Amino acid sequence: MRDQRFVILTEGNTHPNPAKLAAGLLRYRPESVVALLDSQTAGQDAGSLMGVGKGIPIVANLSKAVELSANTLVLGITPPGGQIPEKWRPILYEALSQGLDIISGMHFFLSTEPEWKQLAEKNKATIIDLRKVPDDLSVNKCQAPLQSCFRVHTVGTDCNCGKKVTALELDTAFRAKGYDSVFVATGQSGIAISGKGMAMDHVISDFVSGAAEKLVLDNKDHEFLFLEGQGAITHPLYSGVTLSMLHGFAPHVCILCHQHDRTIMRGTPSTLVPHIVTAIDLYERLAAPVFPTTVVGIAVNTFGLDDDQAKRALDKIYIQTGLPVTDVVRFGPSLLVDAILSYKSKLKL
Repeated sequence: MRDQRFVILTEGNTHPNPAKLAAGLLRYRPESVVALLDSQTAGQDAGSLMGVGKGIPIVANLSKAVELSANTLVLGITPPGGQIPEKWRPILYEALSQGLDIISGMHFFLSTEPEWKQLAEKNKATIIDLRKVPDDLSVNKCQAPLQSCFRVHTVGTDCNCGKKVTALELDTAFRAKGYDSVFVATGQSGIAISGKGMAMDHVISDFVSGAAEKLVLDNKDHEFLFLEGQGAITHPLYSGVTLSMLHGFAPHVCILCHQHDRTIMRGTPSTLVPHIVTAIDLYERLAAPVFPTTVVGIAVNTFGLDDDQAKRALDKIYIQTGLPVTDVVRFGPSLLVDAILSYKSKLKL
């Protein structure tokens, strides 16, 4: 595949929460991003609205992005229901007509629709559906616990609270120390960043645990695996995926991720975010019958706080749990790195 130069579609949603895929690429692959596409905020800088991507422009139309050398259109948000909004169709048509590749994280697969498939083939463009999963998945065969690779799984008190970012930051820190580690992506944003992985939310329910096991086996030759989490164990929308992944990965340790000001679970009308101590207990007890795990640290997203406020929020959680706690973006992951290495040393692995 050609060297990818991204224009990321964030139309009307240029914000870190709805545009998670865009935010991930801006943070971890900024050299590949030439522009965001949003007619409502065109002329502004991506960094001012997204918190990352300083210096990357927001443009009003695809032609301007092509002038900046874009050759790949990335759908940077996933609308409710995962369907293509009607107002996007002309943009996709224009992109494929000009020979731009398209990367999509939709549940709806563009590459299987005759209209888009034929247009792509005609113009020698490629459509990549990040959520496509292998056809040969099976149930869990319970092989992950037998592997020697040290498995670190990021789990959460809610969805969209920093599990991907924490796993990526830990992987980067371990590789900087000379360890053989790998980030294992389980969602469309992580796959777009790393170039590999499997979208767990598109796997048939019986096979989610087996798919998690497959990811472990595919990466078993690395010393450390940083396994991206999805959902939350008490989230009424996503708990099935979360539990299946916990059992399929059979992690040695977990890092609990938490949004500092979240009280109601995202996407629900009234489901409360569990107390951190409750969440730690639940993850450890639910994992234990398959493969015992221990939560060794906490990663808190302190977005919206200044540094002093963030430190106070972290200190409060430390007092409640006695565990190392940090914001991996604001303060770095070193406390969590030390906690993981210390626990591995105790296990004598």
